[in-house]
Amino acid sequence: MAVTGNSVVTTQGINTSQAICTAAKTTYNDATNAVLLFTAGANGAVVYSVKAVPRATVTATQCQLFRSPDSGTTLYFENAATMAAYTMAATTSPTVTDFGYSETVVLRLEANERLYAGAGVALAGGIVFSAQGEDL
Repeated sequence: MAVTGNSVVTTQGINTSQAICTAAKTTYNDATNAVLLFTAGANGAVVYSVKAVPRATVTATQCQLFRSPDSGTTLYFENAATMAAYTMAATTSPTVTDFGYSETVVLRLEANERLYAGAGVALAGGIVFSAQGEDL
């Protein structure tokens, strides 16, 4: 839907996505080992949840969020959250790492802007990142 400047734009649809990071992302100025997490719609998007959870035993690690206005050519370090160390067991639940976004504290994305995820340490089982938002 094309929009006109200074017009009220309402949500056009829910946008949810997931990504799995297995390789360590140790650089903050390129796309090496970053995984595409979320792509905003044609009129932009508001993201109100980004979370990460390990799929295996993990040491404390930095979970990273990058944004890209140009389809992944350039990545900008946007946010990070520390995932607590956790030993995977069938009788316990890992702590979900939350990046702090909510329906009242949103991350606004431009048209077709992308979010990429990264993990500070390699984890063969992977860290699952989940994003929820609404396309405008």
